[in-house]
Formats: sequence, C-alpha cells, structure tokens
Amino acid sequence: MTLTANQASLESILNKAAESRRTQQRFFEKYAPQIVEAAAAIANSLVKGGKILVAGNGGSSCDSAHIAVEFTHPIIEELTAFEAVDLTANPALLTALINDVGLEEVFVRQLANQAKLNDIFIGISTSGNSLNLIKAFDWAKENGLITIALLGCDGGKIASNCKIDFSFIVEAASDRNIHRVQEVHLPLYHILWDLVHSFLAEKTPLESRTLASS
Repeated sequence: MTLTANQASLESILNKAAESRRTQQRFFEKYAPQIVEAAAAIANSLVKGGKILVAGNGGSSCDSAHIAVEFTHPIIEELTAFEAVDLTANPALLTALINDVGLEEVFVRQLANQAKLNDIFIGISTSGNSLNLIKAFDWAKENGLITIALLGCDGGKIASNCKIDFSFIVEAASDRNIHRVQEVHLPLYHILWDLVHSFLAEKTPLESRTLASS
C-alpha cells in the first residue's frame, strides 16, 4: 500500500512538471512577438522618466511585489534601477481604502494619486475577473498609461471589456489549473525585465522597434 501510494505521488509530480512545461511552451510560442513589443514599450517609458505601477490580488500580489523588486533592485548590480511601485505593499493603506471606499477602489485610488504620463500599469489576475483591476485598467487607459495585463483562463472580463495595450493570457481549463497560470507569469515578467534592460543597453531607437528589427 505504501509503495503504491509513493509511486502514484512520483507519477503525479512528473505529470504536473510536464504539464507546466507544455503550458509555458504553448504560451511563449504564441506571445513572443507581443512580449518583445511590450518590453520595448516599457523601456521607452522608463527612458522618458516613467515608472512602473503593479497590482494583483492574493497570490498575484506576490508577483506584483516581485516585479517591483526586480526593477527597483536589479539582481545584476551594474544594471539601472528604476522606480516601480507595488500597489499591494501598504497594508494600512489597503485596509483603509477597503474600509472606507471598498475593495473595488483599492488600486484605482492609488493610481489616481501616484500615476503620471509615461507610467506603466501592470495588472495581474489569474481569472481575469478582478473588479479592482478592471477599474484600474480603465482609469489607466483613460489617463494615457501603458497597460499590460497578465491573465489566466480565457482572460475573463479584463480581456473582453478593458482596452489593454498588451494582454498575455495563459489559457487554463478551470480554477484547478491556476498554478500552471502562475508558473507562466513568473518567467514572463523575468523575460520582460531582461528584454527591457537589453533594449536600454542598445543604441538603436526604441520607438521604431518591431520584432523584425530586434
């Protein structure tokens, strides 16, 4: 009985790892051109003095914090540090906003207070249905920010209702596949970070960059 259970566990591990690799492969084959364009757009904004604002709920708030840290404290010391703000980082502010104006307002109120032209807003939602991100994306687009969505499942209401500059959707059959979505979001923002710094190190104009010229 113990041997059978152990063997089943080993097979489950290998199956999940293989599924994760397949999901990543499908995603990056589909979105590689858009990833290049999004990285160039981020680089252009940073050159003009813009900053990155990031938000997500639950586990995606951990990704939000991770992205902000990557840009403000590059792991490769000689790379440039840029301003990046994790909109989930201040629990006192978050709970005050939730208590006073509601959960749906927690990100849009912060954007209205902190964002300016040439900034980038990155929102992360594994379901694509986070109402506070929908409001934030709508505000960001109306106010001239570059918008980037890291989504899951079918992209949800964010993909269908919001005007996003760059939407990256990790297709998942159900909520039980959310871990696979998160496992793609992580290398996605690492690759974006790496490409941004690569573009900034080059001397060719970023404004004209396309997949063909990169």
